[in-house]
Amino acid sequence: MGFKKSINQVRRQLMHKITKSVGNSHSEPKIIPGQKIDIKKVLIIRPNHRLGNQLLLTPLVQEVIDTFPNCEIDLFVKGGVAFPVFENYKQVKKIIQLPKKPFSNLFKYAGGWISIKSKSYDLVINGDKNSSSGRLLTQISNATFKVFGDVNEDIKKQYADYKHISKSPIYNLRHYLTKLGLPENLGAVPVLDIKLSDSELAKGKAILDAIIKNDKKTICIYTNATGNKCYSETWWETFYARLLKEYPEYNIIEMLPIENISKINFKAPHFYSKDIREMGAIIKNTAIFIAADNGVMHLASASLTPTVGFFSVTQPQKYAPYGNGSIALNTNESTIEDWIHSIDTILTG
Repeated sequence: MGFKKSINQVRRQLMHKITKSVGNSHSEPKIIPGQKIDIKKVLIIRPNHRLGNQLLLTPLVQEVIDTFPNCEIDLFVKGGVAFPVFENYKQVKKIIQLPKKPFSNLFKYAGGWISIKSKSYDLVINGDKNSSSGRLLTQISNATFKVFGDVNEDIKKQYADYKHISKSPIYNLRHYLTKLGLPENLGAVPVLDIKLSDSELAKGKAILDAIIKNDKKTICIYTNATGNKCYSETWWETFYARLLKEYPEYNIIEMLPIENISKINFKAPHFYSKDIREMGAIIKNTAIFIAADNGVMHLASASLTPTVGFFSVTQPQKYAPYGNGSIALNTNESTIEDWIHSIDTILTG
């Protein structure tokens, strides 16, 4: 482990110890008799710069909009990826952006924190209960009601999927709102969604058609991932060869990462884009997207495309793609025959 990573790990552990009790006094909302619950201004806090984590926030934003259709939402995030992710969410009025590298931008970083105190909200939601900065920001915010994100024991008993990083804050919010006297929401949790427009989808189709130049349906794979989530070239080449054998009636294309890396050595038709909405629009025009656990896997899920996510080191219970027929496969506990069966189920479903 590098020196910088070691320092960051120590910092995170220290911050977690300091902030683990923050918000305990707010675990249940305090209601004044006769108080009118009128939620118009909402702040959602998720200070993480990774694409996947911002995409995983989209279900919570949808839940807030569905519950309070006339509300205005501010987002407190890190980095710039939230801007394209929430581009078509008209209820998102302001994105407060912390710099990705706070120590290189101390004044901007401090300004982001200070801005939390400059505006009053009806409801503030911490989007990740394990985020120390998220808990602190929720604590210092000016809000009538604050949801820190701790999962209630009743939720754990009621929902088998409460560990999912997108679902737990929604279940927790629903529980909190019942304490305010709102009716319990027992509906399905929203799926990831970047709300692609018709024009974006048409452009994505045109790009895909230029790549495949036929009328066959398309399977899209993405062979890259970060760190030990990434499978080897041998693994991917074996799997790619099996896909070619099983699905001759489909095109098989590869989406490339910014590093221009291909674990199948560029054997398939491939494409690359820096525009995440364009990437999502191309994926949406394919029949299925297959990748290891990474941000682009969540982008595929947020484009509402059936997604197969391979997991070997991270927890499917927390990060699995869901909705639209998507599935997570633990490759430590399954075989290539299981993977093909799951793909068959999606393609024939």
